[in-house]
Amino acid sequence: MTDPRIPGTRIGWIGTGVMGRWMCQHLMAAGCTATVHNRTREKAVPLLDLGAAWADSPAAAARNAEVVFTMVGFPQDVRDVYLGPEGLATLVRPGQILVDMTTTQPRLAKEIHAATAARGAQAVDAPVSGGDVGARNARLSIMVGGEDAAVRQVRPLLAAMGPTIVHQGPPGAGQHTKMCNQIVIAGTMIGVCEALVYGHRAGLDLEVVLESIAGGAAGCWALTNLAPRMLKRNFDPGFFVAHFIKDMGIALEEARQMELCLPGLALVHQLYLAVQANGGGRLGTQALLLALEQLSRVTVGPAAGK
Repeated sequence: MTDPRIPGTRIGWIGTGVMGRWMCQHLMAAGCTATVHNRTREKAVPLLDLGAAWADSPAAAARNAEVVFTMVGFPQDVRDVYLGPEGLATLVRPGQILVDMTTTQPRLAKEIHAATAARGAQAVDAPVSGGDVGARNARLSIMVGGEDAAVRQVRPLLAAMGPTIVHQGPPGAGQHTKMCNQIVIAGTMIGVCEALVYGHRAGLDLEVVLESIAGGAAGCWALTNLAPRMLKRNFDPGFFVAHFIKDMGIALEEARQMELCLPGLALVHQLYLAVQANGGGRLGTQALLLALEQLSRVTVGPAAGK
């Protein structure tokens, strides 16, 4: 890179959706010059307005970049961007670094690393946790897999997106860690939703309930950030149901290969599939509440007992 302190570093950014837009924006604010690509150009307009250059393809976004970041949707999207015709890993230059921040399959991260290394370059898997709020506020937790030298080089750039950057190990280790993260979130989300359904049926003022339990042992990110959205019937996406289903599916498949039984994750996965089957795939993950409401025939509100 031009300078480990960021200013002047040329980056390519592919995927400017709910989170990617903000992540790239933080790098631009730190002094990077960015060339961006997204399947829907309109989603890149905020970055273009700030001075980013537009590229008509992932390959074009990467052409003059020192570091290329991707934040796309599904494993097939990652495979297409990196390993398809005109894929990044097949065109990468010696010394260039590719950083995939999408949550995807650990084995795919390893495959990308091998293809990239064969051309004298490096690939890093760096999935994140923190949702739209963390992306917007540069408060993401970043789980990194890759070779030590490549991780050291990109760490200053990652620091522009979040304060918690932990090198988990070799290629794929970042993705495995993200699976651990998603397993915890799955269990937490069903707990939050069941608590709200219970409190509603008990006639409690749920805003008052949250005031009490969010500061105790039950306190967690979902309770603080997503439960208030649920009470307002705000199911706008910070992270799409469809993407979380994808993540849980990856974790379940990895668990199957490791001969692990994860019944809690399997249950939550099924409930999210129900949300998607009822048209909620593009809602935020807090829409799990809708499945629990349907099972108990309730509609949760903030002050059921008033």
